[in-house]
Parts: sequence; structure tokens; C-alpha cells
Amino acid sequence: MNDYLVFALFFVAIVIGWYLGRRGQAKSASAPDLPGQYYKGLNYLLDGKPDGAVDAFINALEVNSETLETHIALGNLLRKRGEVDRAIRIHQNLLARPSLPRAQVHQAHLELARDYISAGLLDRAERLLLDLVAESPIQRRDSQLHLLDIYQSEREWQQAIDIAVELLPRKSLLGGTAGTAADEPGQSVPVILSHYYCELAAERRQDNDLQGARQLLQEALAMDKQSVRASMMLGDVEFDAGRFKQAIKALRRVRQQDPLYISESVPSLRACYRELGDEKSLLAYVRECLDNHPSPPLLLAAAEDIREMDGGSTAEQFLIEQLDKMPSLRGMEKLVSFRISASEDKPREDLNLLQQLVQRLIEQRPSYRCSHCGFAARQLHWFCPGCKYWGTIRPIRGTSME
Repeated sequence: MNDYLVFALFFVAIVIGWYLGRRGQAKSASAPDLPGQYYKGLNYLLDGKPDGAVDAFINALEVNSETLETHIALGNLLRKRGEVDRAIRIHQNLLARPSLPRAQVHQAHLELARDYISAGLLDRAERLLLDLVAESPIQRRDSQLHLLDIYQSEREWQQAIDIAVELLPRKSLLGGTAGTAADEPGQSVPVILSHYYCELAAERRQDNDLQGARQLLQEALAMDKQSVRASMMLGDVEFDAGRFKQAIKALRRVRQQDPLYISESVPSLRACYRELGDEKSLLAYVRECLDNHPSPPLLLAAAEDIREMDGGSTAEQFLIEQLDKMPSLRGMEKLVSFRISASEDKPREDLNLLQQLVQRLIEQRPSYRCSHCGFAARQLHWFCPGCKYWGTIRPIRGTSME
């Protein structure tokens, strides 16, 4: 029923578009007759055949400057409904009209590129968009944003970086910024660009190009000083290079950038301090963070370090005291594991059963959630598959289910 209503409305819109297209050409006083394709389309609509109605309406509507918007609106509707082939045909039909002004030809090119993206024909879309970037100042920014999406989906990070750099706000002679739309949807370009640098740095690190990876991560931090990801990756790169003090400096920067991620940096910090033979400094840092930013993961990290340095009983007592202030399932599971290590026979079996039950409760809960769309995950992802935002998936804190 909704489809019939939509197509009925478009029938009216197309009739109006036809009238506007003919109005300037009418030379006689008599009103022009509607072409037979309109009646054919109306019959299809009344017979419950909306696909045939669309084809008839397309054939009936004359293409000119006054009817262009009607064609584009119909093509966009078909694309949103998943009928990409028809949308492509409509927009290609527009481009076959040499009489259209250049600006409207560029508009049709952009819509056709969007059709190709929806159809997964990214190579064709890329060619159209690159032409628009070169030839159409009006459509340039929209074309560049679509190119970003294409290069991102294809993991062509250097090409994505090149486009993103062109999209950065420019300093004007009057001291302001130019080259960006204030009401532009989505994330800011510097934040996106920072993650592109991180993605390319990950490839460089995999190729054992540590110097190249380091430079890219420094670029990422220059784009976004609050980039936790860049600091953590820089710590890993410095560790691979044997520069443990520099790695620690980069990893400890996370506390100022976003305290929620402190626990994510602890495993890498632990490896660095062990290489330096300075586990006490790690424990002091973790306990300081726990006092200022209490969370179950930090509590578990501190308990584990105390256990290694001072023994299980000291770690168990510390854990009990902390759980009294900040109860959590993860803390309880760690306490049970300590008790299991010190128990034998039947009590050990009962504790194992209790630990399994607590672990099942923990596994049912997500550990991370996107702050933009609410997507929940068990692991940390830097790119949200739900809303396609970068760096918005954050650790869940403040619940006893942690």
C-alpha cells in the first residue's frame, strides 16, 4: 500500500514536471495534451504494477532544466528502495542530453556515482568522482567525501589520506578557516585522518618498517592530540624498536587523553617495565590510576601485580578490600581464582563450579559500546561497524557487571 501511495504521488509530481517542461515551449493558446505514456503509466499503477508505471513515467517525462530535479528525485527514490539498476538508467538518461547546463550535468554525474556506490561498482564511481573533483567546484567537496568512503572500504589508506588532507580546513587571510561546511554531517576530518594514519602505520609495522610507522603515528597525533589509538600504537612500535622508556612515555600519555582506556594500555606497559626490570614502578602507576580513576580492569591489573611481587595472600586481601568499595563480577571471579589456587579437593571443585558460573555471567555482557550508535562488542574496535564512526567504541565502566 505504501508503494502505491509513493508512486501515485510521483505520478502527480511527474505530471507537474511535464507541464513545467512544456510551459515555456507552448506557442498556442490551447492547453497541451498529456502524452500517451502518462495514461499507460496510470493504468499500470491502477493495475497494481508499480514497476511498469515507473518505466512509463520515465519515458514520458521530457528532460530539460526545469524537469531535472524531478528525474533526480525519482532516481534517488529508486536507489533508496534498492532498485539501483533503474536509478542508474534514469541518471544515465540525463547525461545523454547535451542541452543541459554544465552545472546540472555535474549534478547528474554525482547522482550516478552514488548509484554506482550502492551497486558496489566502486571503480566506476571513483572515475566519476575524480572527474567531478577536477571539473566541478560546486560538487567537489561532496565528491571528495564519497571518495573517502570508497578508499576506506577498499583499505587504500594512502589515497584516503591524500583526499582527507585536501578536505582539511584552510586558514584564511583574515585568520579564520575556510573550505569546510559548518553543518556538515559526520565526524571531523582531523579525527578521521588521524585514524587513517594509524591504519597505514599498522601496515608499516607489519612490514617491519618501524621508522615509517613512527612517523605516521606522530602525524596522527598532530591531527588529533587526544588520539588514544595513536599513543598505544606508538608505544608498541617503540617496544618493537627496543626503546622501552619512549614506549612507556607514549603509553602513559593515555591517562591524560582518556582515562577509560588506561587498562587497555597496561599489558603493553607491563612488558616494557619487565624489560627494564622495574615492576615496582608499574605497580605504583597502576595503583595511582586506580585511586584516581577506579575501574574493575585496573583493580585486576593491580591485584595480579601484587600477587607476583608479594604473594597470593597479600593480593587476595587487597582484592577483598577493594571489592568492598567497588563490587564487580570480574573482581569476584579473580578472587575465586585466588582461592582456587590455595584450595584442595572438594572445596576446590566447588570453587571451580562457582568460577564457571561467574565467567558465564561475564561472557553474556559486552565490554565495549559505541558512544555514537550504541553498538556493543566484546572486543575493542577502532572503527564502529554500526555507525561507521572512528574511535567511538569505548570501554563500559561504572556497572557491577564488569
